[in-house]
Amino acid sequence: MLEIRNVTKRFGSLVAVRNISMSVKAGELRAIIGPNGAGKTTFFNMISGYFAPTEGTIAFDGQDVTQVPAHIRVALGMGRTFQITEIFPELTVHENVLTAAEVSAGQTLHMLPTRADAKRAEDIAAEMLALVGLTNKADRLVGELAHGDQRVTEIAMSLAQRPRLLLLDEPTAGMGDQETYDITALIRRLHRESKFTIVLIEHDMRVVFHLADHITVLDQGNLLAEGTPRDIAASEAVQAAYLGGLKSKRSI
Repeated sequence: MLEIRNVTKRFGSLVAVRNISMSVKAGELRAIIGPNGAGKTTFFNMISGYFAPTEGTIAFDGQDVTQVPAHIRVALGMGRTFQITEIFPELTVHENVLTAAEVSAGQTLHMLPTRADAKRAEDIAAEMLALVGLTNKADRLVGELAHGDQRVTEIAMSLAQRPRLLLLDEPTAGMGDQETYDITALIRRLHRESKFTIVLIEHDMRVVFHLADHITVLDQGNLLAEGTPRDIAASEAVQAAYLGGLKSKRSI
């Protein structure tokens, strides 16, 4: 599904990401972890097309997308959420998701969509609201919702694009225990029941070890380690660089 080979990103003399490779199979849930400044978001921005790599290649489902911009990658089947929630707070939950669904239904450049396109967008929005469990809050203004529900709304907006690869940038950031539990359960359900391929950046190790099939660890722009949760938990290099004695916390 995703094949990244030897990508590097330079900003002048600063090397934010250095010679990183990663492969993600269809149906996999991959977590990317690392301390602040490790290059995770820069790496994500290259995957999703917001930055072009200085060196290296990125292929999505067998197609070279190294120089393909973000909006085209969305059309090819990449969906993304952001570290800072990107929503329209003055609109309702339904209107937020419908806005994304209208793009998926081909209404982007049409002021007056056909009846068929309008119905298709409404159907997609209703389906995504049901999928993430927000149907009963569809008429609420997003700006009035709790942070966790705002995050779920953003995920629903991304899902309305019909992605085959879902990229989640710190989906539990700023959440309490119950909201973290709810988001984790949603991501697990999207992965296991709806069969989405998911790559996520996450700081909460409880979330990472409960969800991930494989984990990629970045440190100072470099690939530090890669493997199953068991491999990463046992890695002394990872513990020294980031996790701070994960073995003693493995039960989380």
